[in-house]
Amino acid sequence: MSDVKQLKAVARDRVGKGAARAVRRQGQVPAVIYGGGQPPQAIALDFNQMKQLIYAGHFRTTIFEIDVDGASVRAIPRDYQLDPVKDFPIHVDFMRIAAGSTVTVEVAVHVVGQERSPGMKRGGALNLVRHTVELTVPADAIPDYIEADVSSMDINDSLHISAVNLPAGAKPTITDRDFTILSITAAAGMRDTAGETAEPAPAA
Repeated sequence: MSDVKQLKAVARDRVGKGAARAVRRQGQVPAVIYGGGQPPQAIALDFNQMKQLIYAGHFRTTIFEIDVDGASVRAIPRDYQLDPVKDFPIHVDFMRIAAGSTVTVEVAVHVVGQERSPGMKRGGALNLVRHTVELTVPADAIPDYIEADVSSMDINDSLHISAVNLPAGAKPTITDRDFTILSITAAAGMRDTAGETAEPAPAA
């Protein structure tokens, strides 16, 4: 689970494109905190800190305690925008979270057990169908990732979401089917070899 990280912010009185550009010229990133039954709150955050946090990974599954001019707000990032040319952050959206609430997040899939997989040992290829899975989780227990264990999988086996051990309280948002996370397939070379060694059909 991600630890709660601290952020310092200052409130912004002005909003709009012109105000956002002025914030960026001051070495800050414009942002907004919304939700929780309260009006949106425009804030400004340190540019270098936000850039480091976004590129460190797990940004959108991390809870932040944001100090806005001395008032503390607990929130989670919902979205961020990057400059299309220079790839640095230009805006961030946060959503307020309350104790006991749930949030919907995209959680990364980490594959484990490749070295023990019968299929991988025989030269099979890992086909990762979903790099992330959308889950509804308790706001105070957001996982950094979920593990997909392939240690018992052979060639042509598939792993579905029902076979993944999810953290307590976590549920997939897709509930109408047991969707596939990954599969182990025969590598192209194995398929070619199988075709070459197949016995020809008897002549008519």
